Amino acid sequence: MSEAKSKILIVEDDLDVADMLNAYFRVQGYEVITVNWGEDGVRAATTTRPDLVILDIRLPDIDGYEVARRLRSDRKTKTVPIIFLTEKRDRADRLRGLELGADDYITKPFDIQELRLRVRNALRRASQDTLTNPVTGLPEGEIVNERLAECLHKSNWALVLVALLNLDAFRENYGFVAADDVMRAVSLMIQNAMREAGTLENFLGHLSPTEFVLMVEPGTAGILDELVHARLEQSLDGFYPIKDLSQNQTLPNRLVIQSAHLVSGERSFVAVDEIKAELFQRQK
Repeated sequence: MSEAKSKILIVEDDLDVADMLNAYFRVQGYEVITVNWGEDGVRAATTTRPDLVILDIRLPDIDGYEVARRLRSDRKTKTVPIIFLTEKRDRADRLRGLELGADDYITKPFDIQELRLRVRNALRRASQDTLTNPVTGLPEGEIVNERLAECLHKSNWALVLVALLNLDAFRENYGFVAADDVMRAVSLMIQNAMREAGTLENFLGHLSPTEFVLMVEPGTAGILDELVHARLEQSLDGFYPIKDLSQNQTLPNRLVIQSAHLVSGERSFVAVDEIKAELFQRQK
């Protein structure tokens, strides 16, 4: 499947946005199908099986979550990548999207170039059946879910979550290349901290493009959580141009690190999504 032949289904009730996305992605060489209602989106997806769905959450009939749930429960469409368009970024939205298997989020108003790159990356991962993040090279998707599933059956495990917040705002100000450089640098600093803590042989992967999960020995989780958090927090200013820092400018939505850790025995879990939700709730 080449990019030029990829089929995108756009489910968006704002006619101006839908028309703009339709025209833009057609110029990019994609085949585009546009619908404005959730039920029509489900029918179009199951009839034509697109290579990717761009799905607005707020729709006039059923919402985007219900559309995604139906697509994920249908054998024909359960593996089709879904990028949510949303006007909200609260944790409840993210958790619900994770539960439904969303591949990515982008918030309105969005940068069309950013959406193009997210579409390209999602299609590339799907077409090549890759299981690694295209920026950091670390495992993601099913590999991470399989490792987390091990925690449901093991009695001795620990997880550390490291989340980089506000990368979208950074990307908007400084560009895609700079944002990708940040992600690569963060992944390397996490690996260096794991090496220092003697846990480099343990697992490191992505829960999302900006969230990392480490599977380590229970005795090292707390120490590694504090070490990674401190190292990254100290390094955040280094990602900004000197002129912005030297002029003491107040930069809105600065990069922020949040982390959390979870150790076996603290509570029981019956599903991987429950583990993810618990980690997100512990972020600080």
